[in-house]
Amino acid sequence: MKIGFVSLGCSKNLVDTEKTIGIFKANNYEIVNSPDNADVIVINTCGFIESAKEEAINTILEMAEYKKKKCKYLIVMGCLVERYKEELEKAIPEVDLFIKYSEYNMLWRKIQELFQRDAITNKIAKINNSKIDEANNEATNSNDKLRQKECKENSNLDKYDDFNSITERVVSTGANYAYLKIADGCSNRCTYCAIPYIRGPQISRKMEDIIEEAKRLANDEYKELILIAQDTTKYGTDIYGEPKLVELLEEISKIDQIKWIRFLYAYPETITPDLIKLVKENDKICKYFDIPIQHISDTVLKRMNRQSNGKTIRNLIQTLRKEIPDVVIRTTVMVGFPGETKEDFEELYNFLKEAKFDKLGCFAYSKEDGTPAARIKEQVHPMTKKSRYNKIMALQQEISKEKLEKQIGKEVEILVEDKSFDGKTYIGRTYMDVPDIDGIAYLNTDKSLQSGEFVKAKIVDVSNYDLICKD
Repeated sequence: MKIGFVSLGCSKNLVDTEKTIGIFKANNYEIVNSPDNADVIVINTCGFIESAKEEAINTILEMAEYKKKKCKYLIVMGCLVERYKEELEKAIPEVDLFIKYSEYNMLWRKIQELFQRDAITNKIAKINNSKIDEANNEATNSNDKLRQKECKENSNLDKYDDFNSITERVVSTGANYAYLKIADGCSNRCTYCAIPYIRGPQISRKMEDIIEEAKRLANDEYKELILIAQDTTKYGTDIYGEPKLVELLEEISKIDQIKWIRFLYAYPETITPDLIKLVKENDKICKYFDIPIQHISDTVLKRMNRQSNGKTIRNLIQTLRKEIPDVVIRTTVMVGFPGETKEDFEELYNFLKEAKFDKLGCFAYSKEDGTPAARIKEQVHPMTKKSRYNKIMALQQEISKEKLEKQIGKEVEILVEDKSFDGKTYIGRTYMDVPDIDGIAYLNTDKSLQSGEFVKAKIVDVSNYDLICKD
């Protein structure tokens, strides 16, 4: 059968999708890009905030339409299923199999059992009509036995019983970079966040397993590795008793073929002097910090159960810029958290105006089932949240333009990734840009370049969030 995939949500979810593709491919299924050609469509969902849930539901309903055509099976997995499996089963009967995140160790078994239901039915149908009663009795008595037998014959099911340990996957991000998941889950318990309820506490991977996977990716000619976890700076605390991100980065940087290394996301309270020193001195590690501060008001931060405060955040930003003059800092902030007053918002707005982050993402608070923040009475009106969001984004647009214009005239190194339709311009990124999140660099040159090359060029102009470069 031909299998098509849709992956929604974060890069951690994407790695899970890539693992699942790898399992299908290893068992001789054909992977296709178009749902029109798929016998089976697998959707990996996100359930983090309301907008993500809406996107997931809409995608499931859209893919369900293909069951009127070639698609025989629709499989839905991931975070949304973890939270709302029973409700989804009742609401969308077109889906043949829902797999919760907590069921991933049984993922391949469940998929194979689904496929074998039809196989068993077809076998029974082929039995001679004169023996139909006997066949029915046999089917009733030995259905489970037959299913187990076919499961065993079909593939090495035991091989996939520890989903987190699977490293063989089909990288879907192109030929130049790959995500490297170093931990899953989260133990921070921020009051607004559903991730600990969906994915459980932080579970770090063993360092030797991560390094082995990094070497394999390097041998496959990936030039950039992006380390991901819900909180990368706490990597290792659950299995080694202390943070091990610095040591892990040092080991990965020893791999010759790797040119760039990034890590997302670094919580402010666990960015240590050793980590700052490593980023400053190690040429392979991009001088880029993604630090989700969420807010600057001490009152709001306390209600969020964040471990940092306004003073420590301000001090950290100052330290990073002092120690690493060309550092790029990205952050994420939340507006409209329950109880956020006009004064709290103004403090955040003024801080962002002063701090001038290079990159910034903003989202309005989403009331998530089961989280402590959902029970707070002082919920902010949706229109107020939207207004505050718009103000933050308008401010950041001005800041981004100002900071990018200061880059004009500087020489940068560009990772070439693609070519424009007219064939005259190359498209790539500098160390200042994370793929699919930040901007891109357009390179005008008479040279013939290949994807994966690193070239130096001068920034001659900017356009929105992108750089215009010339060699």
